[in-house]
Amino acid sequence: MKRRRLSAEDRELWERVAAKTERLEGSDLVARKFDPDAGLPTSDSKSLRKAKSTIIGKPERKPRAPGHDLVPSLPDRLRKAPVQMDHKSFGKLKRGKLKPEGRIDLHGMTLERAHPALTSFIMSAHARGKRLVLVITGKGKQRDEGGPIPVRHGILRHQVPQWLSMQPMSSVVLQVAQAHISHGGGGAYYVYLRRQR
Repeated sequence: MKRRRLSAEDRELWERVAAKTERLEGSDLVARKFDPDAGLPTSDSKSLRKAKSTIIGKPERKPRAPGHDLVPSLPDRLRKAPVQMDHKSFGKLKRGKLKPEGRIDLHGMTLERAHPALTSFIMSAHARGKRLVLVITGKGKQRDEGGPIPVRHGILRHQVPQWLSMQPMSSVVLQVAQAHISHGGGGAYYVYLRRQR
């Protein structure tokens, strides 16, 4: 790009502005000239960094803020949950080799209907001595309503593990795991119940 020379009018305007400005005393805003032959000071590394940032014009680097601790996804939380049941049985459970003794399908239910239905089903299954039941929640509909706030799909899928960890169900539930693909995969849960006492 070709540099344009200042016209007489522009030069006169610049001189009027420069005449009215006052230099700030003791300010760091004074431009420093870089002399490549002078080199940088070689004392300690901290003053060297400061000298580089002052001379070259780069701001001194601030320490990084700690990263965000995001909540892991639901399958990750279930996978990392400690195994409370027998490890051999848990391995069979994860491979879909254990057959559920009962099942409840919560598809299409609202939260208000699903919670009491699930509580009643789990408590009655435990009372009848069942050990493994299947809770089908569905994966949830993928829909974008276009609003500014993202909406989580699969409300029941996210809510059921929380309900199972609360009273009265937590006293009878031993383990919750995502179902094998043959029993519904990500849209269902195995719920392993404690023995009756």
